[in-house]
Amino acid sequence: MPRNVSHKSYHPSSVDEYITSQPEAVQSLLSLVRTAIRKAVPEAEEVISYKIPTYKLHGQPVLYFAGWKKHYSLYPASDHMVAAFQEELASYTVNKGTIRFPLTQPVPVKLIGRIAKFRAKEIGEGERSGAATVRDTIETKRARS
Repeated sequence: MPRNVSHKSYHPSSVDEYITSQPEAVQSLLSLVRTAIRKAVPEAEEVISYKIPTYKLHGQPVLYFAGWKKHYSLYPASDHMVAAFQEELASYTVNKGTIRFPLTQPVPVKLIGRIAKFRAKEIGEGERSGAATVRDTIETKRARS
């Protein structure tokens, strides 16, 4: 975010603006995350929701991502999705609808793409992740930062 704007009052208007507002070292990682999601679900609408990049199908959120001090996260991680990717996610922190990827490791682009496709399929099958659950997860994380 711009240096003269506080975190609580900052509202990026686009994903480009969100990414460029992050520390320079994180920008390239978040760009890779963005590209992986866009390639996996090209029909998804890219918007800002809850002040972070969001991808929607049929008005329903597929995935959100956000950069933090020591990691970046994907939301929402449904129980069904976490179970399907259990082995691949074993080395990452996964809890309360959030998958945390350390900034110190390479971006698992293929895994993120498969997760995005899986979430798109969940949306297509009618599973609704619940905006309140996502909001609570994101707000809890922001409160801890």
